[in-house]
Amino acid sequence: MGYRKGFTLIELLVVIAIIALLLSILMPALQKVKKQAQATTCLSNLKQIGLASYLYSSDNDSYIPRGAGGGTTTWFIQFLPYLGQKHNTGDYRTVSIYECKSFPRTGTGLNKIPNSEQTVCYVINGWTFSNSTDTQGSPVTRATKLSVFKKPSRTLYMADNEDGDWRPIIQTEDSQELTRCDVFDQGHLPASESHDILRGRRIARERHSKGSNVLFLDWHSEYIAAEEHTINLWRDR
Repeated sequence: MGYRKGFTLIELLVVIAIIALLLSILMPALQKVKKQAQATTCLSNLKQIGLASYLYSSDNDSYIPRGAGGGTTTWFIQFLPYLGQKHNTGDYRTVSIYECKSFPRTGTGLNKIPNSEQTVCYVINGWTFSNSTDTQGSPVTRATKLSVFKKPSRTLYMADNEDGDWRPIIQTEDSQELTRCDVFDQGHLPASESHDILRGRRIARERHSKGSNVLFLDWHSEYIAAEEHTINLWRDR
C-alpha cells in the first residue's frame, strides 16, 4: 500500500511564518498608501468647498460666511445650493466632501455618543483683527466681504478639525456645539497644548502626517506642517 505525499507540520509552519513575515512587511506600506490617498481626498474636498465659497460670494455681493456662532445659518448649509443640494431641503450630511476620511470614527467627543461620526470635519475662520500688529484678535460671526482680506492667497478660510475628548462631534445642523467649530484664539492653533473646551486646540495637529490640510481665501488648498501654522495665517487684515 503506497503513502500519499503531503506537507509535514514543520513545512506548514514554515509557510505560515513566511506569509506572516510578508504581511508584516507589506502592511505598513499599504497603510501609508491609504493615508496618502485619504490626504489627497481631503485636499480635493477643501478645493471643492473653495469653489462653492467662490460661487456663494458671487451671488451674495462678495460676502462669505465666517464664524460658526451668532445664531446665523452655518456655512455648510449655505453652500448646499452650490454642491448639488437644494437649500433648506437638502441634508448636508449627504455631502461627502464635508467629511475628511482620516477623521477618527470611534471617538466620543463632548456629547458622549459611542461610535458616533463627525459630520463636519473642518473649522472655519472666525477671527478678526483691529490692525496688522494686533496679536490677540477677537471672534467674528457675521458674514464678511472678501475685499476685507488683504492677502487672500496667504489667509486661511478653513482647516482640518481636531479630534479629542474636548472636541464636539457635530451630527445635526442645529447642534449646540457648532459654536466650537470656528477659530478665533491662539489656543485653537496646532501648537496649543490646551484641551480646554473653549480655548483648546481646534485645528488638527497630526491629521495628515505632522500637520493639516487647509483652504485659503483665494480658494486653493494645501498641506501645512503644524510648526508652520501660525496666527498670521488667519489674519483678515
